[in-house]
Amino acid sequence: MAKPAKARIPQPAVEVIAAPAQSRFPDAPFKQLGLHGLGPIAPILVAALATEEPLLLIGPHGTAKSLLLTRVATALGLEFRHYNASLLNFDDLVGFPLPGKDGRLEYVKTPAAVWGAGAVIFDEISRCRPEIQNKLFPIIHERKVQGIALEGLRYRWAAMNPPSTEEDDNGYLGSEPLDAALADRFAFIVEMPAWAGLTEDEQLAVIKADDSAPSPADAQCLADAIARTRASLPAIRLGFTEGVASYVRTLVALLAQAGIALSPRRAGMLFRSVLAVNAAALALDPSIPASEAALLALRNCLPQRAQGIALPEVKLLAAHRDAWRFANIRPGDPLKAILCAADPVERFRLAVAAPNLPRGELSRVVADTLAQLRPGAKAAAIVHLFETGAIGHLNAAVAEEAAEAYRAIATPPTFSESLHASSTRFQTWSRVKELLSRLDPGQARAHLRANALAASFAREEIATPMDAEEAFRAYDATETLLRAA
Repeated sequence: MAKPAKARIPQPAVEVIAAPAQSRFPDAPFKQLGLHGLGPIAPILVAALATEEPLLLIGPHGTAKSLLLTRVATALGLEFRHYNASLLNFDDLVGFPLPGKDGRLEYVKTPAAVWGAGAVIFDEISRCRPEIQNKLFPIIHERKVQGIALEGLRYRWAAMNPPSTEEDDNGYLGSEPLDAALADRFAFIVEMPAWAGLTEDEQLAVIKADDSAPSPADAQCLADAIARTRASLPAIRLGFTEGVASYVRTLVALLAQAGIALSPRRAGMLFRSVLAVNAAALALDPSIPASEAALLALRNCLPQRAQGIALPEVKLLAAHRDAWRFANIRPGDPLKAILCAADPVERFRLAVAAPNLPRGELSRVVADTLAQLRPGAKAAAIVHLFETGAIGHLNAAVAEEAAEAYRAIATPPTFSESLHASSTRFQTWSRVKELLSRLDPGQARAHLRANALAASFAREEIATPMDAEEAFRAYDATETLLRAA
């Protein structure tokens, strides 16, 4: 016998967000150094140079990572050390240890040792042996080695190929995901622009580029951009601190909901980076919107890129959009509490309970929640919409979808199937019947729970006995949370 048509499942009533192409910013300070095609990341690079925060470049071979770092160091007149981290030994960094007269360890310094350097470049850091990575950690994080301060060291830079993972064999064998703690010490984690993203003029300029050293005038252009950024940072901090702090707090919560977890340290880094990138954008082009600079900072300040963890652009863009929109909402506003709640059921509960929440915002939270919840929990949430009267405050499209789902819960489902006793489907139905037998028919709302479980089975949302148990428990847990609150 044919089964009835499946009910439609509520879908998020939100606009489709297309991931835009990377914006291009003025890159004159780098173009004059013979570095072309850096428009998408120019403010990030200037911000890293102005703040002297650790910088990690990620990109395929031949994308000018090492050239960029060495040419910038030369232009700024820095004494720098360039190490191939895949071949690095600790003695290469510090020289040869000797016991000093007072019992302390001293080092016989070699020309390649890190002592006295104004900048260090750790190339191929993702191919570095774990024990050497541990030695690099305090240099990058604290400007120290073996507990000894590296006087004069300002810049800590690194470069790597995209890490190869089990899910993504990108051809870079040996380029391992960076240790999570080490990755979290780089304030800026920047993907180099790809060749395909360069304009025709930029590609031709790269092809025709030579190795000549930048002139003092060309180098001064970069120094001036750094100086302007540093000069504007105090005013940026004064005017934007509260708004950016609110933006970052909301952003961290939204990214966590999207499965992108950030440490408290990273939240602080992101806050400082957004301010610095805004100052750098102002130094390069005062017409760049603050929101665009903040999005650029977000894209280039997440450690997951160095760990081989995919960061969907659509999720980043959606989190940025909402966090920026709510950055100036007062702390006690219910919308901010709703947005920052980590649990979708809690967001749903807060939204339904908020008396003055705009219809559009309520509809959006409800639709997003129903799309995330599994059978059982979703049914309990839909029942809550009708019992609280919140269904009448939703947009028509969301209300219609919820009403269709509620009809299947409020009405005993009728369906018929021929099942073989050895099939998983038969075993699942046997488990559903056993779970239904636990309900007390005398309880006023037991029939809703029974209908929801049976309807989920009929729609094949429940595929195994374990799924049935999970849906049964989820309905009870969600109903308890929503009704108790």
